[in-house]
Amino acid sequence: MHQLKIAAVLLCALSAGQAAAQAPAAPAVKPGTGFLPPASSSANVIDSIAVVVNDEVITKNEVDKQVAQVVARMKAANAQMPDQADLQRQVVESMIVERAQIQLAKEMGVRIDDSQLDRAIGGIASEQKMTVQELRNALEKEGMTFAAFREQIRNEMLMQRLRQHEVDSKIQVSDAEIDTFLAARKAAAAERVEMNLSQILVRIPENASPEQIAARRARAEEILRQLRGGADFAKTAATYSDAPDALKGGEIGWRDSQSLPAVFSKVLGEMKAGDVTPAIKSATGFHILKLVDKRTPTAETEKSIVQQTRARHILLKVTPTMTAADAKRKLLELKERLDNKAAKFDELARLFSNDTSANKGGDLGWLYPGDALPEFENAMNLLKPGEVSDVVETEYGFHLIEVLERKTDDQSKEKERNAARQVIREQKLAEAVEGWQREVRDRAYVEFRDEK
Repeated sequence: MHQLKIAAVLLCALSAGQAAAQAPAAPAVKPGTGFLPPASSSANVIDSIAVVVNDEVITKNEVDKQVAQVVARMKAANAQMPDQADLQRQVVESMIVERAQIQLAKEMGVRIDDSQLDRAIGGIASEQKMTVQELRNALEKEGMTFAAFREQIRNEMLMQRLRQHEVDSKIQVSDAEIDTFLAARKAAAAERVEMNLSQILVRIPENASPEQIAARRARAEEILRQLRGGADFAKTAATYSDAPDALKGGEIGWRDSQSLPAVFSKVLGEMKAGDVTPAIKSATGFHILKLVDKRTPTAETEKSIVQQTRARHILLKVTPTMTAADAKRKLLELKERLDNKAAKFDELARLFSNDTSANKGGDLGWLYPGDALPEFENAMNLLKPGEVSDVVETEYGFHLIEVLERKTDDQSKEKERNAARQVIREQKLAEAVEGWQREVRDRAYVEFRDEK
């Protein structure tokens, strides 16, 4: 059943913290003005508020429920527990970060409709080899209502969409960066290892003064002193780390040594399993890394023959002015025009598509397996060159897809470059997401209510 618990908080408290249910909206608050409850509010309502985040509240009851979830997960993993006050501080901070992101997503018009949510939950149930009803029964047996679970998943999907728009889509990797990466990897091939890492991060505030940096360095050194004195790393991370993975005991997982920042890999390369680094300064803060284990990666296949598809599409996104029904109806009209040879695909794409490919007549270029979303790729793979799909729904909206041509290709070199691009992108993304989350948190108006 522990596997189910992991699935139930799959999208969960580990990265941003989850509230068991959405808090009721408080009166609008402008940063710096303070929070004023309605005149009719009772003392009980005021006393139940733990934190105000912009114009919403996080209640003490929500915090208690989230703390209980984290405690249950840590006990299931046999992890050492931090002090209750430290654990609650970490949970509250993660809930603030999550709530601020969800609010921003809603302000920007990001929406997850029930059909998208149902598909996501169906996928979670399938991964657990259950029906949705069986998943529901198991969750309720463990004390989580299905409505609360749905809201957890909806909130995580909202945050994922927001991050995709605000961070993921802006990460660029140049050919020069790939060339440099591949050259370095070739030179270090004999020494290539994968490392299982955990971290403790002492964050440096943005535009920090020398005095603030010195104070954060001193805090990192004190944490390091405790670790060298025998303190448990996971417990210390859950107590002190400012990283999103703090409540996982700082667990990062397996990383290729060559994908790590040079300042990390140089120190880690000289360590053995179980060792802990000194405090390493980066633009984000001071990092203390634990080398949990290391291994030599298995050899990659030298040659891979794959089928590539050149396709184009017309995308209609759901907006306040275009409902899902409107988008499907419009695409069916366009499909009828295409079937009757009354219009050309590229012309319709230029006129109607909401995608950046519209100015190219919807042309997406050559796609490798895995380049497109599963729903899109599955529909595309069923088409012959020259055929146009029925309306296909993905998380981005509704599509008509036309396959232009196909080819098989020895992609060994291309695969190597794509893999390098992905490694570099993930490295950039991890740093960018962390910085972006900090900015969202810093922009939020946050007021802590004292315990009575």
